[in-house]
Amino acid sequence: MEPPRTVTTPTPLITGLTPRLAYKADGDEAVTLVVAAAATALVAASAGESAAVRRRRRRVVFMTVHYMTPGVMMVSGMRFLVFLLSVSPLFAQPKYDLLLKGGHVIDPKNKIGDVRDVAIRDGLIAAVERDIPAVEARRTVNAAGLFVTPGLIDLHAHVFSGTEGVGLAGGDSSIHPDAFALRVGVTTVVDAGSSGRRNFAHFKKTVIDRARTRVLVLLNIGGAGMPGDAHEQDVSDMDAKAAADLAIANRDTIVGIKVAHYRGPDWTPVERGVEAGTLANIPVMIDFGEFRPERPFQELVLRKLRPGDIYTHAFYVPVPMLDEKGKLLPYLFEARKRGVLFDVGHGGAAFEFRQAAPAVKQGFPPDSISTDVHSGSLNAGMKDQLNVMSKFLNMGMTLDDVIYRSTWNPARIIHREQIGHLSVGAIADIAVLRVEKGQFAYVDSWGARMDGGQRLTAELTVASGRVVYDLNGRTRDSWDRLGKYQAQGDASWDGSRGGGRPKAIGGPK
Repeated sequence: MEPPRTVTTPTPLITGLTPRLAYKADGDEAVTLVVAAAATALVAASAGESAAVRRRRRRVVFMTVHYMTPGVMMVSGMRFLVFLLSVSPLFAQPKYDLLLKGGHVIDPKNKIGDVRDVAIRDGLIAAVERDIPAVEARRTVNAAGLFVTPGLIDLHAHVFSGTEGVGLAGGDSSIHPDAFALRVGVTTVVDAGSSGRRNFAHFKKTVIDRARTRVLVLLNIGGAGMPGDAHEQDVSDMDAKAAADLAIANRDTIVGIKVAHYRGPDWTPVERGVEAGTLANIPVMIDFGEFRPERPFQELVLRKLRPGDIYTHAFYVPVPMLDEKGKLLPYLFEARKRGVLFDVGHGGAAFEFRQAAPAVKQGFPPDSISTDVHSGSLNAGMKDQLNVMSKFLNMGMTLDDVIYRSTWNPARIIHREQIGHLSVGAIADIAVLRVEKGQFAYVDSWGARMDGGQRLTAELTVASGRVVYDLNGRTRDSWDRLGKYQAQGDASWDGSRGGGRPKAIGGPK
């Protein structure tokens, strides 16, 4: 037998195709027939396969060795070139990694509230359009009947978890962000003062730089952060310049200053917090601690805080909010007009319906909706970001407004306008939510119940372009159609099994 005239060798381990040898007796058309057969098998095999397998097949390289006269070689080569041009679309790379198709997009920054398709490539928003063909994406997700929003931002959380610290400051009262955030659509959390200048570096090393959830920080004015003991009352350790210097040196992570839990009669912690914020040009968040007549709350929001500073625990009962007739006190509107911002900070004790419901009804909603998540609030009335958002939805706020105060407005408050929206070119942090209708109940921090007819749940979370949570397997193929399948998914869009870090956003814009 003569040596084969054309040897076609698509690597089986890469392509799954069986090599074929074209012998002299096969004729001059052998090369075309062999490649055509391989391409046909490629198309047939790719139907129903995972994107990863399709990409491996596309990488097939046909190596041909011709034992023929120059004339025959030229004719066959021309035929081969024409064939390659005709089938090149079969080998083209998809335009997008992931496509969320047919969902109702709510993007407050861009004033979008309609059905749109959202396409993602290389971790960024690549297109937001009415009808993007599904064939242009490696993986398409049917989002019809769901709401597609920017990834949620929890402006008040405690995530400095560990075993070497105490309380919220590296102890077991804080909770690792990946344990609760991504599964409810939260892609960015702001740790509200768990660490101070003395333990921020440890927090960054052990949690911030390892988490898949983006973690930003409000640095505590107290050097030790929140260990929950006398350290938080030590005004001698509240160094405004040292805190500001650390914030300036870590602008990519530290977005503000936190003052909290002070029981004394003086204004020293507030004043030093505001001083640090002024030196670093960042906002200050205040948890007023113990309410005392020597330092009235009205003076805090009308005189001490600057425009852009934040009061958290806005609906805590000690906050002077309602008069004897249940009417909102006018100074609250005056404080808001000054530019002071009001954050929910639900927590384990600081959110009561008897404050929140009248405030929302009378036109005083929060500027940001946040959880104050920690071990004492996670399994109590607070539960998670979507539960807190659902409370405001059932108190009469529109869904668009609830999303605005959980995405774009928190991003603006901390001057991180790189996130919180779905602009083309933005980091692809996305929450895909469902609004359930039925009979539900919600509990506040003091154990009172409110009945409601709506509940928000997360169907899918995309962080930095990769699916990190998929409640109902919307990105997956049915097992009984995969044959003898192995691990599914594609690294270009699938991050559900761990690994990966959030895309960096840098300092303030």
